[in-house]
Amino acid sequence: MADFAALRRTMVDTQVRPADVTDRDLIQAMLDTPREVFLPRASAGLAYLDLDLPVGGSGRRLLQPMVLAKMVQALRLTPDDKVLDVGCATGYTAAVLSQLAGSVVALEEEGDLCNAARTTLAETRNVEVVQGRLIEGHAAGAPYNAILVEGAIAIEPEALCRQLVDGGRLMCIFGTGPAAKATLYQRDGNDMTRQSIFDASAPQLPGFSKPAAFVF
Repeated sequence: MADFAALRRTMVDTQVRPADVTDRDLIQAMLDTPREVFLPRASAGLAYLDLDLPVGGSGRRLLQPMVLAKMVQALRLTPDDKVLDVGCATGYTAAVLSQLAGSVVALEEEGDLCNAARTTLAETRNVEVVQGRLIEGHAAGAPYNAILVEGAIAIEPEALCRQLVDGGRLMCIFGTGPAAKATLYQRDGNDMTRQSIFDASAPQLPGFSKPAAFVF
């Protein structure tokens, strides 16, 4: 039987820390969160590989641990923050975020994944799992201090940015293929700044594709 606690430690020591992730609370949250619980049972043994891992739905995956850790660290979360987790899938990231922020709204649009997240997060009191279109966010719970988008997007996240407080931050992977970047948006009044943080790739989330170009 796999020693999942030892595998979590190895994941943090060989994937997360070497990627300049220094936030102690984040590192502890990743050590304390059993990633295998959020995967299909047959895939549990793959939980701590340096990969995006499939969880079902329409090609949905858990983000690569190093990429996830760097994105969360860039959000600079505090215990008073309210966070929107867009594309929560089976709930792993929401479980990590719940240990860093005051409250988390975990948004998922695929019914099977939403039900799975409700099951895995049932005992996590500061997480609310909601179902809805990812691109629209969850305005009923706004405003948020931080938003994490769990996948690649090819269009500006305008509706999500409108759900941020003044000074709020949004992290996503913008673009597709080798040109994609983990990108930080920050709200300043009615304006948004955008900064590329590091190279990253991830499967594209539903609803965030560019419209097909018109051809004569």
